[in-house]
Amino acid sequence: MKTMKNWLFSGVLFLMVTSAFSQGKVTGTITDGQGSLPGANVAIKGSKVGVSADFDGKFSINTTVDAGELVISFIGFEPKTVKFSVATGVTKDLGTIVLTANSNELSEIVVIGKGIIDIAQGRKTPIAVSTIRAEEIQAKIGTSDITQVLVNTPSVYVAGQAGGFGDSRISVRGFAQDNTAFLLNGQPINGMEDGKVYWSNWSGMSDVANAVQIQRGLGSSKLAISSVGGTVNFVTKATDKKEGGFASVGVANDNYYKTTAAYNTGMSKSGWGTSVLLSHWQGDGYNDGTAGQGEVYFISVGFKANENHNFNFLLTGAPQEHDQNYGKKLSVYETYGRKYNDNGGVLNGKYVATAGNYYHKPVANLNWDFNINDKSSLSTVLYASWGRGGSVGSVGASPKRTADGHVDYDAIVAANEASTTGASTMALRNSVNNHEWYGLVSNFRTALTENIDFNMGLDLRTYKGIHFRQIINLLGADYYLDKYSLNNPNNQISETFTNNRYSVLTNYADEKNRYQWDYSETITYGGFFSQIEYAKDNFSSFFQGAISNQAHTRTDRYGYVPGNQDAENVNNVGYNVKGGASYKIEQVGSFYANAGYYSRQPYHDNIYLNFGNDVNPLTKNEKILGLELGYNYSSKFLSGSINAFRTSWKDRVTSTSSEVNSVLQYKTNEGVEQLHTGIELDFVAKLMNNLDITGFASFGDYQFVGNSVITVRDEDRNILSSANVDVDGGKVGDAAQTTLGLGAKYEILPRFSVDADWRNYSKLYSNVGAVKNNLELPSYDVVDSGLSYKILTGSNKQNSVFLRLNVNNVFDEVYISELASAITANPGDTTVRGLNSDNRGFYGYGRTWNFSVRYNF
Repeated sequence: MKTMKNWLFSGVLFLMVTSAFSQGKVTGTITDGQGSLPGANVAIKGSKVGVSADFDGKFSINTTVDAGELVISFIGFEPKTVKFSVATGVTKDLGTIVLTANSNELSEIVVIGKGIIDIAQGRKTPIAVSTIRAEEIQAKIGTSDITQVLVNTPSVYVAGQAGGFGDSRISVRGFAQDNTAFLLNGQPINGMEDGKVYWSNWSGMSDVANAVQIQRGLGSSKLAISSVGGTVNFVTKATDKKEGGFASVGVANDNYYKTTAAYNTGMSKSGWGTSVLLSHWQGDGYNDGTAGQGEVYFISVGFKANENHNFNFLLTGAPQEHDQNYGKKLSVYETYGRKYNDNGGVLNGKYVATAGNYYHKPVANLNWDFNINDKSSLSTVLYASWGRGGSVGSVGASPKRTADGHVDYDAIVAANEASTTGASTMALRNSVNNHEWYGLVSNFRTALTENIDFNMGLDLRTYKGIHFRQIINLLGADYYLDKYSLNNPNNQISETFTNNRYSVLTNYADEKNRYQWDYSETITYGGFFSQIEYAKDNFSSFFQGAISNQAHTRTDRYGYVPGNQDAENVNNVGYNVKGGASYKIEQVGSFYANAGYYSRQPYHDNIYLNFGNDVNPLTKNEKILGLELGYNYSSKFLSGSINAFRTSWKDRVTSTSSEVNSVLQYKTNEGVEQLHTGIELDFVAKLMNNLDITGFASFGDYQFVGNSVITVRDEDRNILSSANVDVDGGKVGDAAQTTLGLGAKYEILPRFSVDADWRNYSKLYSNVGAVKNNLELPSYDVVDSGLSYKILTGSNKQNSVFLRLNVNNVFDEVYISELASAITANPGDTTVRGLNSDNRGFYGYGRTWNFSVRYNF
């Protein structure tokens, strides 16, 4: 027996030694061209042998074959295949292997709601898309709204920044943001009353976003949403699987500073994990009188019950308050300077604004991802948000002003105190807009065959909004006299309230202390969607459809007596259908074509006339037809796309009501059609390991078509007058129709880089609606630049310090970013930059800067 054991031991030892000496070893370092990629996967093609790179991106893998291929992959980067040959017992060093970022690859970033978040990667048939990842957002956003991360993409125009923190707005392919769909982890966030998005409510997005993807045109969203111009999907962080965190400090022009801290517990053996982020910011604002401050909080708790069930609860919010600036005549800027703002003055030694915004909108959701089997999965999210806040303004007589044009509070207080009745001649007020929003989105996905993928699901929402006004400062008076309530005439309001971003959750007026308006609405929404896609070899195609019903109710407690306070209920059905196909050519390019048709229900504010209970009988579904053709190209050194689009938007109706000689009349603007066509180009080129070049261009033609019919009717809907107004060929305003951009990033030393972006905007017209002859603004250029340096720290270089400096509008370009009037300059008129000086609008920001330090551990 002992002899047999010795033979067995000798045999095993011989096999082990033989095996060891028949192996070769392959080593290398994996980077993104700027820094290492720790955790990158390295596998021998055709085998089960694989390793992960260490923190410095280094790897070492044993092989029993003399030659073969390594497949190297990392989240968010294009997989790379590298050939090797190595002799037995020899170590072969492949040196540095650089992976190329795939900006449109988000599948591994989406860790929750995988079946709900409609990223482009979720469908094989291409669309016109650009993706901005967390690293770029954190580096370049600085003090700007999250909308600023999209400026280096084609057919995008961002305006409104000069109004104050969070007041920007974005247009895509010439369509305003109420005609562009915005999604948070696949959940719609456009207002259900008017489709608008107020970015001050989402000031924390830059801190919590994992990525932002803009899908221009039809997009890949399966919901019955209003993606006329496009779809923007904000994908937030979730519970991080690795323990760690960061702390950062940022400073910027105009006394801005921001502090942020975050920590992830990592996933425990029992499957639980928690991620927390807290942030505070404040600043004076670029323009006079636009100071703001706020916080961001983010809590995510994840639980992986087993391989089939994954849960995640997320709560985030960004309470804020900021003063605002309004557009002014160009002549006023010439007198007082481009930063001038007359919305405020000094009261009791402190600046007090007469225009501002305050809001707190907590958002919560619970995600459940259920892997039913290898072919099928179910994703469901239950979400809620509770918005509290509104705007700040003045009520009563026009404010008295000082010699420099600011509000003279001392004179106003003196006049109020001298009043013989005690009533306020002017007071400060809040326009309160509170809401509660609950919803559920669920998507079932299954592979019907190896080549056919099928999705179906539900989109359910309910929304209740409450709107009223309340007094916040009587400015020395005893009360404010409200003469107009039908239910409480000559109401003397003496109670005041606050506009603090935290007390706003509970501190607001009861019905007896509300004035000017007090109404509420409930909107319920139910939608069903489905998609089927076929993909085989180089060909793919899809068909997608959705149908939805919106139910509207309205109650007005201020302008109507009991019994007439509830308006007629309205139901509208809408739908959309989309389809497309693509064909790949030798794995480097693909042609695609998509088409879609929307029958979109009118917004709530267009259904009820002039914010009253009267229903507009002429309002009907708007019709949108979108067509697009494109080509995507990708190679080792260059990737890019070119897209052509045509979007027609018809059957728009807007209405107002007014009293003329004590007779109620209704005025409708019908038949306004917009036609938007254009070509887009974007590319990324890696000319060498340490140099990246990016660029984009869009050439659009956005115009009104045909006639606008303006009709006036009496209370019985009898036509009093009707006129055709020729608007054919009139230019759509508030969006540059031609945009150009070029960017570069150069690594000077390891982990030390410089980057710059140049943009040009032209064919920009005034925002004045449908007119025949719009006013064109002067074109302008902007250059932004930045420096980045990453320092590795800790005993094993596992921690890092990241330093970033941004300088925006480097050359301090003076430009007019938007106008809200279209007054022609005639001979003899005073002009500014070739425009009539009576035109009202905003100048863009001059040179600004921000610097941040971030410690990752």
